[in-house]
Amino acid sequence: MAEFPQKLDNLVIENIQPSVDAGRFAVKREPGDTVKVTADIFRHSHEKYDAAILYRRRGEKRWEKAPMKFVENDSWAGEFIVKSLGYYDYKVIAWTISPKDEPTESLPFELRVDPVYSRTGTWYEMWPKSQGSDATKSATFKDCENRLDYIRDLGFDTVYLVPIHPIGITNRKGANNAIHAKTDKKGNPMEPGCPYAVGNKFGGHYAVDPELGTMKDFEHFAKMARSKGLRLAFDIALNCSPDHPYAKEHPEWFYHEPDGSIKFAENPPKKYEDIYPFDYYNKNYKALWKEIRDIILFWADKGIEIFRIDNPHTKPFPFWEWLVREIKEKRPELVLLAEAFTRPKMMHRLAKEGFDMSYTYFAWRTEKWEFEEYFKGLVGPAKEYMRGILFPTTPDIFPKYLANQGPSAFKQRYFLAGTLSSLTGMYNGYELCENDPSPVKEELKDSEKYQYKVHDWNSPVNIKDFVYRVNSAKLDHPALQEYGNLEFHYADNSNLMVYSKKKGEDRILCVANMDMHNVQEGTIAIDMAKLGLDEDAFFFVKDLITDESYVWRGSRNFVRLDPDKQPGHLLVVKKL
Repeated sequence: MAEFPQKLDNLVIENIQPSVDAGRFAVKREPGDTVKVTADIFRHSHEKYDAAILYRRRGEKRWEKAPMKFVENDSWAGEFIVKSLGYYDYKVIAWTISPKDEPTESLPFELRVDPVYSRTGTWYEMWPKSQGSDATKSATFKDCENRLDYIRDLGFDTVYLVPIHPIGITNRKGANNAIHAKTDKKGNPMEPGCPYAVGNKFGGHYAVDPELGTMKDFEHFAKMARSKGLRLAFDIALNCSPDHPYAKEHPEWFYHEPDGSIKFAENPPKKYEDIYPFDYYNKNYKALWKEIRDIILFWADKGIEIFRIDNPHTKPFPFWEWLVREIKEKRPELVLLAEAFTRPKMMHRLAKEGFDMSYTYFAWRTEKWEFEEYFKGLVGPAKEYMRGILFPTTPDIFPKYLANQGPSAFKQRYFLAGTLSSLTGMYNGYELCENDPSPVKEELKDSEKYQYKVHDWNSPVNIKDFVYRVNSAKLDHPALQEYGNLEFHYADNSNLMVYSKKKGEDRILCVANMDMHNVQEGTIAIDMAKLGLDEDAFFFVKDLITDESYVWRGSRNFVRLDPDKQPGHLLVVKKL
């Protein structure tokens, strides 16, 4: 027999937006954002009713109230502003105006307010051991410190450090990923090894490599970075070399072979004899999870605000959901980046689990249609929970289309990276157009992942001024600092890609030449409404790369782009 309802509701509230998986995961915003809420609200019969949004920051007792208004076809809309970092709850309430029956409430939805630098930033990826001038030994934190003015003067606001911990001796990798590093007559390694093999007799994830300096040296480096307006991002590699203290202190944290020995990492058919992976469901898993949380909080106390998590897609989702919430509830100003070059649904799930930002497939997109299709997906419903950062290259990724190419190719890819997303990253040496590929892997030859390296920071072949121009445009224009406001427009040439970003009265229009080698020209057709312009209006455009200015009229205009001179127009648009 059917049971009678416990509550006699007269109103229906459904299809509440924004939401992620019907409220299973938190929507993400930044301080000062206006949260626009819509819902379908209706009831039987003809009585009049009203609705509102109830919202509060987690931990507060009193709900704030924001009115909703009828739009059309039973759709209602309202909005509220979030001001503080942390978790919020919001829900929709509706009531009949006469008679005064009991209001109907939706279930609460969760919203998380993250720092602005989770949405916008320009990162410079620094390989600390390669910042010196002697190719036979490691650079020091002092050498890294001496590079900070250079990085700031290129227009970057974040310095991203790869792991700086002691590196394992057992099965240490050599130059160009050789199975064994070179050793001296006494058997001591002569090469640095890969920093992702964390840990040796000098310590593990809480320690710094003595080759770089002491913890006090690192703390001074961090202090100097902050004094120059540079934020620090830090690589958390949840791997242990066989020499890591954990291997002896907590062998239960690892996988084991049938003979009881700890199992090396593998990603079939590859094997990694220099690292052990954690077993996140081991019998003592709670202690392991807490230890990883404490590692992040330890480095946060040292001045790190952003943590790039290496290979999160190889760890279980329940661990990430627990860890991210633990971190965010204790330190809501911290930001987490998922380095997950993996299947799309896996990447999106990690973002839903709470990662602030994610790597993307940007480096592997080449054709105009690929870019438009991919980025329309990133700024569609996914923008409620996922923020994509664009790196043209990384230590692990050097696309074939840049191999042995000159500045025009490197400019084109940075132009796209710096304008398509509000989050942009650049691996050190990219500005020097370093272009010698590995013959066996999709990375640079003589990778600094496995050997000491010296870069010629004063090389006459460089795109430093161009990088500065793009970074400065982002710093000066709010439209380029927004993530979900990307709009595409039409061009009659398939080698020209047209897109815009708008925030308030700040309008940016970009025309990119997708051909790295040849002049391309054609007529573009702008959707004027997306820029807040009348269809036949005159408007002023200034190119932020060349400082050239033009007056255009209406939606259709002619462009011609020579890749040897500039890869695209980065235009600020103003009404006349």
